Amino acid sequence: MIDFRYHLVSIIAVFLALTVGLALGTTMLQDPLLNTLQSETADLRGQSEELRLERDASERVNEGADELSEAAAQDLLEDRLQGLGVAVVVAPGAEEDMATALAARVEEAGGEVVGRISFTEEFPDEANAAFVDELAVQVSAEAEEMDGGAYVKSATLIGGALARSGGDEESDDERDVGRGRESSDGEEGSDDGEGSDGGGGVDPAAVLAAYSEADLLAVEGDPAGAADAVLVVAPAVDGVEGDPERTNTVVATVASTLSEQVGPTVLAGDMRSGRDEGLIAQVRVHEPDYATVDVAGRPMGDIVTVLALADSLEGGGAAYGVGEGVEGFLPSPLPGPLSAGPQESGGDEEASARPDDEARRAASGE
Repeated sequence: MIDFRYHLVSIIAVFLALTVGLALGTTMLQDPLLNTLQSETADLRGQSEELRLERDASERVNEGADELSEAAAQDLLEDRLQGLGVAVVVAPGAEEDMATALAARVEEAGGEVVGRISFTEEFPDEANAAFVDELAVQVSAEAEEMDGGAYVKSATLIGGALARSGGDEESDDERDVGRGRESSDGEEGSDDGEGSDGGGGVDPAAVLAAYSEADLLAVEGDPAGAADAVLVVAPAVDGVEGDPERTNTVVATVASTLSEQVGPTVLAGDMRSGRDEGLIAQVRVHEPDYATVDVAGRPMGDIVTVLALADSLEGGGAAYGVGEGVEGFLPSPLPGPLSAGPQESGGDEEASARPDDEARRAASGE
């Protein structure tokens, strides 16, 4: 029969076990456990310090590379875009400072920033898709017959409105010969005049004005019928207020269509845009016909962007920077200066190509 003494012995046994456990935990097991924890903490602290030092060293190297790029910018960029009309297209959520810096580099390379098109957050908004489609048809009746959705139609009209008109003093053929390529008589370098009418005979300025008045984009300068090339500034990864995935899809459509309508095109963004959910990383999966750069936003990256645009004048597109799938950090060999026209070549296409080749070899150190 269980009595009080049985309960007392049980309670004493429990407390005795607790006491023995505490004694072992604070004496025999304490030192090995603490030593292990202290050792692991010290290792982690050391690794953290090493990573911090490596990060600081990498940043100093990048700053040094920027300084070197600034010092060599004139030699690297001089006349690479000579006489070229460039339209700067700023995507929703893109960094304004990046767009401004890239425009300055274009001018440093001898190009002319004919204007700036800044798309608003309203343009890619899904709620406005039907309106964008209706506006395209209102601007040009031919839009109703175009293949593709609302954004392909609108980008086609906008691209046609930006593309240089056929009556410019310096023709596309002259610019091709200046780069050492054949004229349209030799088939290479001809674009058959596509996109020169702003879309179905509609006044190019009227096309841009229609989208501007609808608050879908803002226009700076006078880019209508003046662009030989396009520089698209990609959205920052955290810069889009609406749906980032949808915005990326719309901007990719715009960039591709502008490339078809205008010609040489570069999509530029920072390093984050070349990773994971960034726009440049996404478009590179599909190997676009236009060039992409994922190191814009600092001096060396802005210079690479302009060199990529100069390189794309010879056709096709390539991926430059540090992201997955790039062909290199910058074009190799470097593009040579863009001549003003065939009159400087003495009418001999081989002679015009030769200085360009020599400039390329000198720039690449061959």
